[in-house]
Amino acid sequence: MTPGRYDAYEALLAAVAEGRVWMLLWHGTAGSPDAQYGNMEIDGLGYAPCVTSAQELSASGWNRAHELVTGRDIARALFPDRWGIWLNPHAPGGGVGIPWLDLRRVATGLDRLPAGPLRLSEPAIELPQFYALLTQNAHRTPAIRSLRRAWVHPAVGVPYLAIGLDLYDTGRASVESVREMMRQSVGAVPEGLPVSTVALSDEYDPVGMWLRANARPFYDREAHAPAGPPPLAAPGYGYPPQPR
Repeated sequence: MTPGRYDAYEALLAAVAEGRVWMLLWHGTAGSPDAQYGNMEIDGLGYAPCVTSAQELSASGWNRAHELVTGRDIARALFPDRWGIWLNPHAPGGGVGIPWLDLRRVATGLDRLPAGPLRLSEPAIELPQFYALLTQNAHRTPAIRSLRRAWVHPAVGVPYLAIGLDLYDTGRASVESVREMMRQSVGAVPEGLPVSTVALSDEYDPVGMWLRANARPFYDREAHAPAGPPPLAAPGYGYPPQPR
């Protein structure tokens, strides 16, 4: 997939976020207790089919009920159950699928989460001062159980270093102490290198999912063991296979 197509896809996500979709109902009518969306499975991921306008609804030939809903509302409803939407499946070429990871971005804000599919790997850049300071500060922050790291290359935007935070407790005081820990540590990062954090307790975050599955802690309060060899990268983690 070319960078231009990723830009077009980001524009499509923005249009969905700001617009409405016509969800196709397999059972029931809009608002009824037995209402049920249609479903499709593509590359092992589930999608609910929909159309993007009244004209497309007419062109689709759909003769059952439908439900008109904002893009953000349907995104909030579907992504927690790991369902995406498939736009205009009747169109030439079969329409376009938006997987649940991108519906999560629609629901929470496109500018707040990195554009996928993501390429993730163990960081290759050496940052001994930063990691030493971060480890020291983490040891002084009781809320931290362990820390992991990943190099994240979004489909659109610049690559960045992600620090995975495994916390004993996610209460306000603990979260604020962790923010202070990061503020005290990022001064050791070379200028121009973006650093972000991700909560390992977030079961929907693709970076957190990759870290839990593939990265050993570089700081572990309970184990005090050095990290082993870096894991292999997992290109496109959490998304359908991309065409070459």
